[in-house]
Amino acid sequence: MSLNAELRSFYEARRQQIPAEVRAVMDRAGEELAASGQAEHALAAGAQAPGFALSSATGQTVSLDALLADGPVVLTFYRGAWCPYCNIALRSLQQHHADITARGARLVAVSPQIPDESLSLSEKHSLAFDVLSDVGSDTAKQYGLAFDLPDDLAAVYDKLGFDLQRVNGGHPRTLPLPATYVIDREGAIRWAFVNTEYTARAEPADILAALDALG
Repeated sequence: MSLNAELRSFYEARRQQIPAEVRAVMDRAGEELAASGQAEHALAAGAQAPGFALSSATGQTVSLDALLADGPVVLTFYRGAWCPYCNIALRSLQQHHADITARGARLVAVSPQIPDESLSLSEKHSLAFDVLSDVGSDTAKQYGLAFDLPDDLAAVYDKLGFDLQRVNGGHPRTLPLPATYVIDREGAIRWAFVNTEYTARAEPADILAALDALG
């Protein structure tokens, strides 16, 4: 089963458990975000990847420059450990981690969560790649991915107990669009996946094909 088929199956099962009024808020927010055109304005293939230096789950500073010194980089942005779709996607990436590293690339994942949350996520899913904290979403903003939750959806997330105020280090409203970039050693984005739909993610097979195309 492909990653997106797994995500769709999970979505359809989960949707039946969500009250109609909550689904309406989520659906409306999703439609407004899609209509905003933000995905089309985010960085795409051909752009130069903005640099970053972010804290890993274990407190180390990881920079894009240092990563690129070793080879290409697969950079994926996710919303947080509270998002089940993100967890499914990260587990899928872990299953393909050996295939990514065999191609000489480094995989890193970035979220707006504080390092302690990233550490818990890494340990829970036995992730072998760095999970970085972009508290305040400054890096996501540079890639054109950051957006603010509308008031009614933020209230829904509060009621669901996601506690974004705490896990995002005092920045509860700002999240990144789901996105994955393949960046070559010169720092150029060679392949990109960006989607306003949080239930859709880059297929690992497409990421591997993009790495193969680097030559």
